[in-house]
Amino acid sequence: MEYDYHEIMKLDNQLCFPLYAAARNVTSLYTPWLKPLGLTYTQYITFLVLWEKDGISVSEIGNKLMLDNGTLSPMLKKMEQSGYIERNRSKEDDRVVIITLTQKGRELQEQAKDIPEKVGSCIDLPIEKARALYDLLYELLENQKGQNKR
Repeated sequence: MEYDYHEIMKLDNQLCFPLYAAARNVTSLYTPWLKPLGLTYTQYITFLVLWEKDGISVSEIGNKLMLDNGTLSPMLKKMEQSGYIERNRSKEDDRVVIITLTQKGRELQEQAKDIPEKVGSCIDLPIEKARALYDLLYELLENQKGQNKR
């Protein structure tokens, strides 16, 4: 049987494309609620990490969000300039930068508390399918982590 590279090279046959398109679409659903707060989606998910565990290192945030320092550092500087966080060197290791929420950053959680429900109501997917998708996506991410360590 001859290999048909024309078929495999079609956009409709790529797993990466619906993942990419769905991620962009879902992320854009946050814009109407983040824009009034002056936040980007990446800043929002950074706040989610900090609201869960305040006073953590930049590398811990990067690991949790799967973002590199080149993406995180300028964003964290803007968040600091906006008065939401403080960046301080660790007392144990001055190479490590610890991110701590300010009072303004903690108060932002109250303003953002309804966002997950509002966005969730925009996604027309039965709860069982949403859970299955969530599980599959995390399985994919875990598999990729394993491959990246090789």
